[in-house]
Amino acid sequence: MNMFPMITGFMSYGQQTIRATRYIGQSFITTLSHTNRLPITIHYPYEKSITPERFRGRIHFEFDKCIACEVCVRVCPIDLPLVDWRFKKDIKRKQLLNYSIDFGVCIFCGNCVEYCPTNCLSMTEEYELSTYDRHELNYNQIALSRLPISIMEDYTIQTIRNSTENKIDEEKSSNSRTITFK
Repeated sequence: MNMFPMITGFMSYGQQTIRATRYIGQSFITTLSHTNRLPITIHYPYEKSITPERFRGRIHFEFDKCIACEVCVRVCPIDLPLVDWRFKKDIKRKQLLNYSIDFGVCIFCGNCVEYCPTNCLSMTEEYELSTYDRHELNYNQIALSRLPISIMEDYTIQTIRNSTENKIDEEKSSNSRTITFK
């Protein structure tokens, strides 16, 4: 009777050893599969990756379209946009005086853009908002209405879309032979 616990102990030890060896083998195969990949390092100030189509960057504001309905303030999870307006009795409408967003607090959820009835808010591809003073991140309607420079149009920056595909295409073209018929 004393032999059975020892045999079951050896069997469970053997099963654990096989399982550990399998995990080590799988991780080694994963490591080896990553050795043939090209590096994806981007030299940031000189190279920038192109942002995806639905990227949520800095908010762009069009002052003329805004009707001061404050829907953006109501749908914002942190009540961030500040909308100053006054009621004009002669035209029976609100007149927008000031609109500002503090990007130091904004979580870039996009609710204000989604629910704006006049589409005066839109997301841009601008993501470089870093400053040394947090008060510089409080954008008024003039700063919000500034259109960002597109990465594609900036000639000083090399854009990176699919750099690995470009390198593979270059290697294929250098290794391939071209035959011309006369």
